Amino acid sequence: MAEVVRSHDRPSPPRGTIPVMPRRRSTTHARRPVLHESTIIVDGLAVTVLRKRIANMYLRVRPQGAMVVVSAPADLGDERIAAFVRSKAGWITVQRSRILDAEANGDVLVWTPDAEAAARRVIEQRLPGLLARWRPIVGRSPSAVTIRKMTTRWGSCTPATGRIRLNLQLGLMEPKFLEYVVVHEMTHLWARGHGERFQRLMDGWLPGWRGVRREMNRQRVLPSPSRPC
Repeated sequence: MAEVVRSHDRPSPPRGTIPVMPRRRSTTHARRPVLHESTIIVDGLAVTVLRKRIANMYLRVRPQGAMVVVSAPADLGDERIAAFVRSKAGWITVQRSRILDAEANGDVLVWTPDAEAAARRVIEQRLPGLLARWRPIVGRSPSAVTIRKMTTRWGSCTPATGRIRLNLQLGLMEPKFLEYVVVHEMTHLWARGHGERFQRLMDGWLPGWRGVRREMNRQRVLPSPSRPC
């Protein structure tokens, strides 16, 4: 769920109010300029490759047409990208099936201004209580929390800055999903990636997290208006 980073953990900021940041133009990989766009075929699947000045690869399935897109470092070869796509083949198949089935059934939900405002209001109401509950348990706290529409993940964390981002759609879902994502991303303030340390911490703090994650993986992320990457 959280984006891959290559930075060192930093101590949490002093206790106090955690600002919920206003929406602003993203500075993540999705907003880096595209240096070169190409298409590769991986086991019969067309994959759009966007080469950018980034350090890691990022995979997403766009809601519009279930297009598979990989953002990759500018100097990375097609073979490495193809291997990355193959390693995520199961996830890609599930995501594309959900999108294509929804389109075939005419069941494609989109954001409206009212839904967006309502979702944001719910998260802003629930978030202070969640942070107050989990701050002493986790032992660290985010420096800021940003709420925004996301098309490929439920949340992300940048340990180097302590910033956490939450998918706006969490405000339209059961409260347990928002809590899970908050704890998940706060755990990344201690552990990058999803390896043994991350899982051990999550097991201690939120023992039922795997079941909630399975439920979330069955949810469909609402599409946003198409925008260039």
